[in-house]
Amino acid sequence: MKKIGFLLITLLPYTCILAQNSIDLFTVAGHYSVPTKYDGGRTERGREHIWNMNLKVPLVLSKTNTFYSEISYYNFSVNGDLEAPTTMAHPLDLHGIIIQTGLIHRLDEDHALVMLFVPRLMGDLISIESNSFQWGGIGLFEKRFHKSLLMRFGASYNQELFGPFVVPLVYLNWQLFDKWLIVGLLPVYAKINRFINNKLSVGFHYFGLVTTYRLGQENHENDYIERRSIDLSLFARRSIFHNVHFEIRAGFALDRDYTQYDENDRLDFALPLVNFGDNRKQKNISFNGGPFIRGQLVYNLPINR
Repeated sequence: MKKIGFLLITLLPYTCILAQNSIDLFTVAGHYSVPTKYDGGRTERGREHIWNMNLKVPLVLSKTNTFYSEISYYNFSVNGDLEAPTTMAHPLDLHGIIIQTGLIHRLDEDHALVMLFVPRLMGDLISIESNSFQWGGIGLFEKRFHKSLLMRFGASYNQELFGPFVVPLVYLNWQLFDKWLIVGLLPVYAKINRFINNKLSVGFHYFGLVTTYRLGQENHENDYIERRSIDLSLFARRSIFHNVHFEIRAGFALDRDYTQYDENDRLDFALPLVNFGDNRKQKNISFNGGPFIRGQLVYNLPINR
């Protein structure tokens, strides 16, 4: 109990940074997608399974500085009954390890700077080469408009396998009404929460992200997979034991795609929804988006009661 109490005290200044009264310290999740048909009028179906873990470690250095670290692991498994052409890597077993680490510096009560270094290890991990690593960063300026509204403005950069990728970012934490909370880092994710009671919340969740993975498979070595998906879902989250919560989501994956390209097939520059100098040629066959269900266990630590 003393250790938990010390952690709560240590995290209290962090509530100003997170603009919330709790933090999801550890999450483990599984995601199952309903099999859907491959493109081109084929009858064969492809299926996707995902599982991931996330750990957050904030360390308060002073009243104005917090050293923040977060590590996420993702596993994307794609298979199906397709008789794949020789140019196509099939099935797929992709892994992503993403680290966010850096400084959150508070300028005053209503303003702060967030500066994070974001290295990644992305691929099927059959072999790990220099191009399995990607380098990036996030910079945000924070402004609290009033007690119930905090926003951050900035951008992220990542050196994807297709080239440089810049995403303008807007963070929103808005206590719209007493039982309604909107939290999101647009255009990456957003969550609309309706709190039924102190143990149950329901709402809407959005997640959309572009990531790339180096292949080490024989005959496809150094090709890469570009994964895109926009996941829209309804969720319910319930406390099941002390600070442990279970959350279930059910929804639909729009524009989901695992596209395979040659390692030298690149573009000049990319923004969300816009590619510049994109003359790449796809080497595989895509399958359609479709319904999915996701369950996750969360250890959530209250930090402001």
